[in-house]
Amino acid sequence: MNRARALGVLLFGCIALPSAAHDTWLQPRRTALLPGTIAQIDLTSGDSFAALDTAIKSDRVGTARARLNGKTFDIRPGAPEKKSLELRVPLSDPGIATLWLSLAPHSIQLNRKQVQHYLHDIDAPALLTQAWFTGKGTKPWRELYSKHAKAFVRVGRPKADRSWSEPVGMALEIVPEKDPTALRAGDDFPVRVLRNGTPLADFSLGIVREGKTNRSFSKTDSAGRAVFKLPRSGKWLLRGTELRSSQKPAVDWESDFTTLFFQVQ
Repeated sequence: MNRARALGVLLFGCIALPSAAHDTWLQPRRTALLPGTIAQIDLTSGDSFAALDTAIKSDRVGTARARLNGKTFDIRPGAPEKKSLELRVPLSDPGIATLWLSLAPHSIQLNRKQVQHYLHDIDAPALLTQAWFTGKGTKPWRELYSKHAKAFVRVGRPKADRSWSEPVGMALEIVPEKDPTALRAGDDFPVRVLRNGTPLADFSLGIVREGKTNRSFSKTDSAGRAVFKLPRSGKWLLRGTELRSSQKPAVDWESDFTTLFFQVQ
């Protein structure tokens, strides 16, 4: 590859992945622990799951909590490392810990080319895409976005802890309908998508496996449900973005990004 072509590829990559479209996720260093252990969780952002890429600054964390056996407690972020922000979560009792985090809203401005790749990356509704490029497509895209992430850790031998199946109250969240810590290769994984606690229908929910760049999408049904086939073991990420027009000053669009990390045995 000559120098000019290499530069073109580099610039295309920068255009194709504006920071808003990068996935942000919680990634436990171990997804199964003994009771009394402190779980180490990495919060990272990037475009190549599940590689740790960019550390989130601790002052951007709005909410960080954990729930175990129905009991909820706050998580305090530690100091950012080079490629992730570490969270340390004490897990004292057997059960299935639900971990979640929401970042404070952040603004971004994109040019026309960036918008094209961004809308493709999140599988934005066709009507929204057409409306933008036939209307305001020559103006900068001004967006205010929030990001939400969820993960799970199995602690010891859980008995009756099904709190993993209950919503945690994020603005946009993915709720599993099957134990996310007991998935095996070949399983189906049913989930629900909720927007402020209400089922979100006809929503594009994507899935990607570690080390892969291709992301496939499925639409939720009228009850906000979707089912994904898990053909192989490894780390997996569900991801989705809800984009809507805004009436706020100096903002054209608002969005919520959500991810759910899980591991298949």
